[in-house]
Amino acid sequence: MTVQTAPAPPATTAPQSGVASGRSRVRGWLPHLLTVAVLLGSWWLVTRLELVKPLFLPSPGAVWDAFVRANTDHPLSPGSDRIVRGEQNYYLWEHLVASLQRIGIGVGAAVVFAVPLGLVMGTSRVIGNVLEPYLNFLRSLPPLAYIGLLIVWFGIGDQSKIWLLFLAAFPPIAVATISGVRGVRTDHVLAARALGASQRQIMTGVLLPSTLPEILTGVRVAVGFAWTTVVAAEISNGIPGVGGLAYLSGQQLKSPLVIACIAVIGLTAIVFDLGLTWLERRLVPWRGQS
Repeated sequence: MTVQTAPAPPATTAPQSGVASGRSRVRGWLPHLLTVAVLLGSWWLVTRLELVKPLFLPSPGAVWDAFVRANTDHPLSPGSDRIVRGEQNYYLWEHLVASLQRIGIGVGAAVVFAVPLGLVMGTSRVIGNVLEPYLNFLRSLPPLAYIGLLIVWFGIGDQSKIWLLFLAAFPPIAVATISGVRGVRTDHVLAARALGASQRQIMTGVLLPSTLPEILTGVRVAVGFAWTTVVAAEISNGIPGVGGLAYLSGQQLKSPLVIACIAVIGLTAIVFDLGLTWLERRLVPWRGQS
């Protein structure tokens, strides 16, 4: 008598999710890399053929040389024995750190004040109707419209710069918070009240978690506004500061250094946006769920 055994299941290979994920990432980045390569190649070709004067469009090599010079010690002039640090006696990364500190303080203060105000304006229709026109008025003002007034009030030091960045970041955060509060489902609030929750518990347990995705989106927009405002903020006595260096270099017709500063500002803004996007995915995984 023979015992029949069930045939063994066919061998399967372990899913190579890590490899697939890596390939997917490469495919996602490939179009961006190709676009950058085409732009750099076109830029190099235009400058190589001298279709545009170097004063208006320096070559990629000249911009790179300006970037390296701004981060190293070098002679004041060819043949000079005097050695200077970077540009304006600061390395480029020190200019960047100074701007980041101003943006961090300005945007941080905007978050501290705009989020509570947005929660109040979103929950109280009377307060919202009274304050919303002023918020929209502030949001519509370009930074250069009041930078002179801020300098008169707070001087040419960091206070006027931080105030300008604060005023640029405040409206988008407040508007995003108001929009988030008004978008909370009414049945969630009513259910919390039916369970005996106080107004404070409803605010912290229902409204704030539901509004957090909108708040983080507002912070992303505010950081972008702060970066676009940094040159205006540092237009007066902005050294050290990458925006101030870009403005001063433009006045001195140092086009390669201006483009190097613009590239640093843009790349840093992209890194910040990617970081905030990653943080948003980690902090609010419930985004989009009712």
